[in-house]
Amino acid sequence: MSEAIRSIPRPLVRINQWVIVISAVLTLILGQGWFLLIPLISGVMGLLFGFNPVMRFAKLFLKKKPGEYLPEDWEQQQFNQKIAVTCLALGFLGFTFKWTIVAYVFTALVALAAFIAILGFCIGCFIHYQWKLYNFRRTNQKAH
Repeated sequence: MSEAIRSIPRPLVRINQWVIVISAVLTLILGQGWFLLIPLISGVMGLLFGFNPVMRFAKLFLKKKPGEYLPEDWEQQQFNQKIAVTCLALGFLGFTFKWTIVAYVFTALVALAAFIAILGFCIGCFIHYQWKLYNFRRTNQKAH
């Protein structure tokens, strides 16, 4: 039997990316790190419990059945979310503890990565692919 491939409808991924971008931009403009808590808490909940409140709320507004949208690979999105949550957490901690450079660098980094993904190039996907390629080559070298 073939195993069903888990996926997420692209519009839900996009809204999650926009929430990250908007929260990060508001944080950078206003210097208020608490804006980062919106995507951070949502992302952590998604990773730990499989429930991302941003995506769940956005799902209410889908006009078609979820399976009728272009799918995004669930595993890839989990990897991307781990990167985003790490950057959001470091940005938030930077603002909380007045580590200005850490705060602005990681907040700008996550905003830029999410915005570039919206435009069509997924940095997390590229990193994930390179990581898998590295592991493949490493295990194949051991076999020879």
